[in-house]
Amino acid sequence: MTPTRFVSRLEEVLNDWKLIGSRAGSSTPQKGEFTSGSWGETSQDIQFADFKFYISHHFLKQECEQDDGKEQLEDDAFPVAMQDLLCMNNDFPPRAHCLVRWFGIREFVVISPGTNCEAITSESKCNLLLSSISISLANSGSQVPVFVQIQQKWRRVYAGECQGPGVRTDYEMVHLRKVPSQYNHLSGLLDVFKSKIGCTLSPLPPINISIRFTYILQDWQQHSWPQQPPDFDTLLGGEVGGVEFGKLPFGACEEPIGELHLAATWPHLTEGIVVDNDVYSDLDPLQAPHWSVRIRSAENPQCLLGDLLTEFFKLCCRKESTEEVLGRGLADEEGKENSDISSALSKLTEPTATVPISKLSVSSMVHSARKHIRRHRRVDESPLNTDVLNSILLYLFPDAAVEKSPENSKNKTNAPSGCGGDEQNKNADCNLSLQLKSAPSSSLTYRLALCACLVNYNHGGLRAVAHLWQEFVLELRYRWENNHFIYGLPAGPPDLRCCLLHQKLQMLNCCIERKRAREETRKVLEGSRERRLPPPEPTAAREVSPGKSWDSWSDSEEEFFECLSDQGDMEAEKDGSKSRAEGRLHPFNNTTLLHCAEPLYVPVTQEPAPMTEDLLEEQSEVLAKLGTSAEGSHLRARMQSACLLSDMESFKAANPGCVLEDFVRWYSPRDYVEEELVDETGNRAVKGELSPRMKIPGNMWVEAWETARVTPARRQRRLFDDTKEAEKVLHYLAVQKPADLTRHLLPCILHAAILKLKEEESIEDLPSVRKTIQQATGQASKLLHPLNHDYKKLEDFINQLMLMETAITRARSLKAKFASCEGGKEEDAEELEKFVSSLLEEPEVVVMGGGQGPAGSIIHRLFVNAQRAALLPPLDDDLCRDQKPTGGSHKVPDFPSPAGREILLRTCVPRPAPYSKALPQRLFCVLMKEEFRLAGAFSSDTSFF
Repeated sequence: MTPTRFVSRLEEVLNDWKLIGSRAGSSTPQKGEFTSGSWGETSQDIQFADFKFYISHHFLKQECEQDDGKEQLEDDAFPVAMQDLLCMNNDFPPRAHCLVRWFGIREFVVISPGTNCEAITSESKCNLLLSSISISLANSGSQVPVFVQIQQKWRRVYAGECQGPGVRTDYEMVHLRKVPSQYNHLSGLLDVFKSKIGCTLSPLPPINISIRFTYILQDWQQHSWPQQPPDFDTLLGGEVGGVEFGKLPFGACEEPIGELHLAATWPHLTEGIVVDNDVYSDLDPLQAPHWSVRIRSAENPQCLLGDLLTEFFKLCCRKESTEEVLGRGLADEEGKENSDISSALSKLTEPTATVPISKLSVSSMVHSARKHIRRHRRVDESPLNTDVLNSILLYLFPDAAVEKSPENSKNKTNAPSGCGGDEQNKNADCNLSLQLKSAPSSSLTYRLALCACLVNYNHGGLRAVAHLWQEFVLELRYRWENNHFIYGLPAGPPDLRCCLLHQKLQMLNCCIERKRAREETRKVLEGSRERRLPPPEPTAAREVSPGKSWDSWSDSEEEFFECLSDQGDMEAEKDGSKSRAEGRLHPFNNTTLLHCAEPLYVPVTQEPAPMTEDLLEEQSEVLAKLGTSAEGSHLRARMQSACLLSDMESFKAANPGCVLEDFVRWYSPRDYVEEELVDETGNRAVKGELSPRMKIPGNMWVEAWETARVTPARRQRRLFDDTKEAEKVLHYLAVQKPADLTRHLLPCILHAAILKLKEEESIEDLPSVRKTIQQATGQASKLLHPLNHDYKKLEDFINQLMLMETAITRARSLKAKFASCEGGKEEDAEELEKFVSSLLEEPEVVVMGGGQGPAGSIIHRLFVNAQRAALLPPLDDDLCRDQKPTGGSHKVPDFPSPAGREILLRTCVPRPAPYSKALPQRLFCVLMKEEFRLAGAFSSDTSFF
């Protein structure tokens, strides 16, 4: 591309961005608007020959909106960028593009080399680009300044131009590694500025001076860091139940604030008011009229909660099984024990047991396995020592401290049924657990997540988690075998709104509940039968199940549901005419059977089987695979009608002589249609019949009624086989790898982390962090609901939680450092509190009262103490501790040398000739230890020169 085509392309871009024509008539930007306002940016690529450039347009959005629709005031008004050179409302903006800081402009275009392109270092190339830009601006009439980036990118060196009617501003820059000695003070820089503008007027128009010195405080030695890392060794010891083990650690282990930057500013000076040369300087920061402060956070300070979450999350990617983690030899021994257990199970379920069942109980097998495991695992090999493990198990199962008997555990084990906490927080916590699909914070699942996380972080990592899980599953097995409820689970069927592991534990509790109910019923029935019937008669056993004894019947091949008959049964037995009725609960609304005058009784029925979400999903898949054929539909209906058939059998047993219509009147009243008829004699009669739906040929209800036997619920085969389901749950838990366990518990531990952040934030009262926590909770609910988690997004989410923890810790540090002294004024305390909250929310905060205000006094003292710690010998330091720090110390200056000095010089003089228009001139100087930068904007009259 030739220079001409480049000029043409640049004009096209300026035209596309609507940067053509005058930009005059804009209002002066408000004070601080460069920081508080929002900036916009648009960009695209352009070519110059075979060289790719990246061109971007930066603009202050609010200002552009104000300009819309305004008429131009004067045809020959200065460009906006030229007017802004003299505006003092936005000197030294804390957060802005470097060109905004150096030249005070609010809209500009930057052309920089594209990615993987060489920097423009030759003077000829730079001049060619600048001349092309100048032609483009002249042709298009654009008054927006255009810059080109030259030299290496890290140097941030720009050259540019802005054109207006009869005027032009050239933007120039000097960048050196060292400050030349003759320009290391204000007087030398004034000489540079005067020589550059070359004004011959006498006297010279006044030069406006703004100076800003930045001092850096790095040493916080005089203030100990308020966050003490917890003593992990004491977390598990001492207290019964390991109370402390349920608390997540929080806070940074090191100072979270790396540096405090104090900017002392002299905003409006003129030459002669202040002296600053190579011999003497009036610029004392304590006398500066304007102080502002910013903080720089330490890079990635170590935070306890963040580390805990990160380490736990890493387990998700591990592939090892529990056996592989705990050792091959151990796995082999466990295999033998497991085979013993499986053989015990097979013998338990055989129709006739040749060995007493008590000798083959899974419970005895499990306990021998547990002893075997501990015998073969040497003490030093165990990832968790006995004391730690016992503390954890006591924290997870506090009911174990009381003797575990069915009577003791009956009322105590299911105590925590809510979400914990006081009433105000209860609903919020419940909502959070549902949002994240975790578990209530009082539940066993939640406590297990806390234990697994802390064990992983502090007690042996992966091996410790595997060990804990193994012991946990053994404890569940013991509870199932011995009919002890699992502590800390809400009663009822599995809550599908919670995580799958929580559902599995609830399912196991349901199995224990059903098993206990069966065994209690059996005892009652046995007792009542012993009272009524002499033992030798064989009818007692036959009444239960022909040919089977009570000992073998509940665990035999066909397992039956057991329930106590209500009073209806007793009455039926007393009345010989109703001797066939069994399993009555109570009469149904004074209704009588259709074919006889007997009352219609509600039967005792089996409860439907509880299901977890994975079982529901499996069932749905099976039903879906049956297809839409007639045979498939029929089979699907039969699979879904098991509960219906059971209820029909119970109904027939409770209501001898009943018909399908009687059952429908109780079970589905809408399917029994009644209408009032008047016969020939004028008597009114109600006639009822089944609905059309029930009369369809092949209706499942009709088929089920015909096949239903007269069997009370207690003699039916169980709809919910608690033995089988419990073994399925225990097997599912036993085969979970540590990584699987981590994935199951991740929602709970993130739930716990969010609760911890909320708790800590409420202490510090940080609105921005509070808002971020709310946003993060919404994001987490989307991440955790799918079964297959997106691990990259989860990792990013954990990093967000770490940032929140850092922000809260930073607030705690600042509050400790800027706490008002005892006996201080209440107004000062309020001002300090406001100062700290502003410092956390804003990039730079003004110190009210400068060095004399309450915040300024504390900052001054911090600098004095840091200077003494750095420059005085330890002995002198100890002697001086009791002395009140004074600014007049001859030994040590109160402040270090400024880390950066910024000097801004402005004036309005005619250039290039004495009779030219008086135009704004500006020079921004940056003096640092290893950098010297002059950024000048020099305007000249192109009509009268």
